[in-house]
Amino acid sequence: MAAVGGIDLVETIFDPAQASSSMPKVSTGDNAPALVLPAIDGSTFDMQSVRGKKVILTFFRFSTCPLCNMRIRKIKQRWNEFSQDTVMVGVFDATIADLTKRMKKHDVPFTIVADESYAAFESNGVRKSFAKFMWGAAKSPLTLLQATLRGYVPLTMSIGKLSTIPVDMLIDENGRVVDAHYCKDTADHMSLDRMIAFSNGTL
Repeated sequence: MAAVGGIDLVETIFDPAQASSSMPKVSTGDNAPALVLPAIDGSTFDMQSVRGKKVILTFFRFSTCPLCNMRIRKIKQRWNEFSQDTVMVGVFDATIADLTKRMKKHDVPFTIVADESYAAFESNGVRKSFAKFMWGAAKSPLTLLQATLRGYVPLTMSIGKLSTIPVDMLIDENGRVVDAHYCKDTADHMSLDRMIAFSNGTL
């Protein structure tokens, strides 16, 4: 795809808000995002409290996002491959009440938190792109069908929520970012193999 000043041409044409965005992205070597957010288990997650541990952080989308829910399901299926010393955190654009309700079906083995103000998404350069949302949906018909059959139906028509593009980060024991994967579209994520390798110190 041709680019205009580093921005894909398709975004320039279909997504002017994205094309003009100046939100900062997190880079390798940066400090870990300073998150203090409510978790679905009733606690408050503070990134500072897990200093000394490896952290796998994902900015998902909204609570009923089909692709996000399928991603959580895949992580659960391989959970025993992750080191027990690694902390995994999933951040959602949702109220804590709604997120707690929606996540009950998963029995999630890791930390799930709500960014009720969207401030953490904004401050960590999470992008929105309607074009990338459409592309992610178009290239994932089977995954979306499987999600629908499992009851993962997007209960929102908000373009703002639908167009959020996920981000995966690997953070070392010193609180430094080892990798920040800004996903190419709504169906893209860092591979689970890479996350597992990082978790076990074999990356």
